[in-house]
Amino acid sequence: MSKQAPLILILAAGKGTRMKSARPKVLHKVAGRSMLGHAVALAKSVSGARICVVIGPDMEAVREEALRLAPEADVFVQQTQRGTADAVLAARPALEQARGPVVVLYADTPLIKAETLQSLLTQLEKESGICVLGFNAADSTGYGRLLLDEQGRLAAIVEQKDATETELAIDLCNSGVMGFLLPQPISLFERIGNDNVKGEFYLTDAIALARSDGFETSVVVCEEEEVLGVNSRDQLAQAELIWQQRARGNFMAEGVTMIAPETVWLAFDTVVGRDVIIEPNVFFGPGVVVGDNVEIKANCHLEGHDRKSDAGVFVNSGSIIGPFARLRPGTKLGNDVHIGNFVEVKNGVLENGAKANHLSYIGDATVGPGSNIGAGTIFCNYDGFFKYRSELGRDVFIGSNSALVGPLKIGEGAYVAAGSVVTKDVASDALAIERSKQQEHSSWASKFRLMMQRRKARAE
Repeated sequence: MSKQAPLILILAAGKGTRMKSARPKVLHKVAGRSMLGHAVALAKSVSGARICVVIGPDMEAVREEALRLAPEADVFVQQTQRGTADAVLAARPALEQARGPVVVLYADTPLIKAETLQSLLTQLEKESGICVLGFNAADSTGYGRLLLDEQGRLAAIVEQKDATETELAIDLCNSGVMGFLLPQPISLFERIGNDNVKGEFYLTDAIALARSDGFETSVVVCEEEEVLGVNSRDQLAQAELIWQQRARGNFMAEGVTMIAPETVWLAFDTVVGRDVIIEPNVFFGPGVVVGDNVEIKANCHLEGHDRKSDAGVFVNSGSIIGPFARLRPGTKLGNDVHIGNFVEVKNGVLENGAKANHLSYIGDATVGPGSNIGAGTIFCNYDGFFKYRSELGRDVFIGSNSALVGPLKIGEGAYVAAGSVVTKDVASDALAIERSKQQEHSSWASKFRLMMQRRKARAE
């Protein structure tokens, strides 16, 4: 059979009632990406694959997510949930055109590795027919068992309720993920009946039909954690934990130091360079890129994407972040930038060597190379209707407890005195001071204390 690009069907029509959520199950996130997103990314790992997503009726949010992730995908609706084979047949127009492998994935199984999917496709190319992704279960309760013949080929899939005592002892189980390489796969799916207790059309029945037609049926075995299906909140948390453990291990293997890796939380697209040191309790949301030789101290939060922005966070080589710092979308830090404790940056650029070491908010601003932002400085960038940007040149020094009201330009080498509220541009090498005159009233404090003590005594 000539090699053709695969058709990958992602089944996403499940209601997920056990999630107890108004949100469709497959839109719940693992590592900052929807479970559907993980399935689509897996499908995209196969070069040239045609992607189809099968959804249920009234699942427009799932359709929108699928097309956002893969604009080229085809989306089909399974009008009535009557089993997995019926869900596959919802993509009938795509199946009728299929000439290469057809792979069925599930949108609530977010942990399958790209190399595992490739192994399944390789097996199909070697022996056309059906290949099932199986796993050796620590506890096989509830799973369909994979029965092998004397040659090690897949003979049948037996559901637990139908299994004999001998079959129940088998720990090789069905993940549900299946690949087909048949001359006309749709004809096989159409022959699957619903003569069972639930009256549903089960994709697993394809095994017996394929064997009766003389096709090969085989198994590729993966790790059990890869095929964890998420049907409840606790399983969602379990999938998150597995994903995080896998990602932490990958980063550390590539030269990242994590002082307490179990306290570091990564996103699906986090990029971290070599010789980066990450202290405990650091959270990476989506859209964060960290260069080499960066130190991220404890209790920092970096997130490049939120509900309003996908601007990203970029931290370049040699920078030091935290502790207790927050970098929000649109943050771009040059080389050797210092962002200290309780400093927040949003849509801000700090160029090489700039520093903001304490208790400051930098929003909608560019801070030039070598500039220093004093403790308690606030960039006043919003008037309730519009955002305004401030631009600071090279080697600017902002004194503590200053408020910079945008739009504003502060020239190279300028100083702003501590406690100033700056509303006008400042020329290069100038000193800007905005303070009311300090007044002093002698003996005021002692008179005030005496007055208050007498008032307190009368009250008692």
